[in-house]
Amino acid sequence: MRASVIRFLIHFWSLLPLRLAHACGVVLARMIMWFPNKPLKICQTNIRLCYPHLTAAQQSALVKRSFLETGKTVTEMGALWLWPRRKLLSLVKGISGEAALLEAVEQKRGVILAGPHIGAWEMVGLYWASRFPLTALYRPPKMSEFDQFVRSARERCGSRLVPTNAQGVKALYHAIRRNEFIGILPDQDPGEDGGVYAPFFGIDANTMTLLPRLARKSGAAVFFVFAQRLPRGQGYHMHVIPAPPAIASTDMVAACRALNEGVEQCIQICPDQYQWVYKRFKRRPQGEPGFYG
Repeated sequence: MRASVIRFLIHFWSLLPLRLAHACGVVLARMIMWFPNKPLKICQTNIRLCYPHLTAAQQSALVKRSFLETGKTVTEMGALWLWPRRKLLSLVKGISGEAALLEAVEQKRGVILAGPHIGAWEMVGLYWASRFPLTALYRPPKMSEFDQFVRSARERCGSRLVPTNAQGVKALYHAIRRNEFIGILPDQDPGEDGGVYAPFFGIDANTMTLLPRLARKSGAAVFFVFAQRLPRGQGYHMHVIPAPPAIASTDMVAACRALNEGVEQCIQICPDQYQWVYKRFKRRPQGEPGFYG
């Protein structure tokens, strides 16, 4: 039942111009903000932790802007997942930093796209898969009825989705050897065995080791990429930022620190469009209390 309702809403939002879909997201977010709720509390906690230098009023303003952008993230799914390919790709109005990425392609090194949860992160995979062969890790949604719908939406521009297991990691290495692109979300908690603690906005965060290991072993070029949401539904601006060289360090803590620095560099461009509603610090070093209650 829930999967059917979600599919209906996504289809409904796909019928709207992007500007109107974003307006629906703003209205939805404002309604949710009227009541105490867990995502809002997480957003407030993260911004308080990561921006301690801001006044309480400034933090509150950033929380509000961020929550409104999160609403747009939900309602723009109709366009990103269901619009015709040509119409979808026309939403990318400009690209910054593309030259360095194209140079890496010419060098036949393989390319790792690290796509943090900023702006329209679904657009990153869709856009680059339309231009280059792209393999990305995929974890099925909790609602199994929704799996085929999500997979079809994400693969419709040419992406190849592989499971988040040893077989999937092997597929990533093979793609790099073929001088193809691979896509990884770098800012999720990787679980107990998949990460080390490294600073993120000055706070230790469990940070994935998979991406640095791939970079070190393959010699692939690593770029942080995200699609910044433009105002009034005008579309998106794609940012391409070379990763700090230390991301391929043999010192895994140094490599993960570089990974987080790359994510931070992206966030600094549009902090209100980051997914602050995610429990980025949910796992703490042994003996440290949690932040989220």
